[in-house]
Amino acid sequence: MSDSTVGTTGSGPGSNPGWAGNTGEFDLTEEQVRGDDFVGTRPVEGGHPAGTPSYAYMKAERDPEAVLFEGPYAERFEKLLTRYPEKRAALLPTLALAQEVRGHVSPETMARVAELLDLPDAYVRGVTSFYTMYNKREVGRFLIQVCTNISCNLCGADDVLEAFLTATDTETGEISEDGDFTVIEAECLAACGFPTCVQINSRYYENVTPADVPKILDRLKERGE
Repeated sequence: MSDSTVGTTGSGPGSNPGWAGNTGEFDLTEEQVRGDDFVGTRPVEGGHPAGTPSYAYMKAERDPEAVLFEGPYAERFEKLLTRYPEKRAALLPTLALAQEVRGHVSPETMARVAELLDLPDAYVRGVTSFYTMYNKREVGRFLIQVCTNISCNLCGADDVLEAFLTATDTETGEISEDGDFTVIEAECLAACGFPTCVQINSRYYENVTPADVPKILDRLKERGE
């Protein structure tokens, strides 16, 4: 297996190397499993309008003071609006786009989104506060979400969570001293077949054990993902 493999739970047939459900004796790279080698980098402006609402929205690099929206992000926002019968329906992907740019959705960001979509501030704030996928305050460059729901919990999620907190020297929800990491619990990441599942920004890591934590953190610092 390649050096980038994390979350290993054995090396024989049926084992899982820790990403995207790749099991058994397959000779596949992580890029091939994830599709990175043929999907490539998604253009910031959104490419075809049909795909703009589904873009990943957590990146390591962002600017809390960035304008919403300008340049290619303005083009992507306009494409988003074409996918819905009215502006209000575009609220969730617009919030996701704002979070991609700024890293979190502050009250000021909510107000700007409300202005862009011709919505009351209170409406936008109510929607934003309902969903945990929107960060209401700043987080580290890498947001580490450890699933602690039933399947992952039974497979040692609490120990994985504690390992991340110890390795980053943080409490839940804090930003590490170097600004790189924030560790939180996730209710469910919809990967119950590969516990413990961890989502870091927009990338999944599967079958994670406490022993994998140092490798994952080193990978983040080296590769930025």
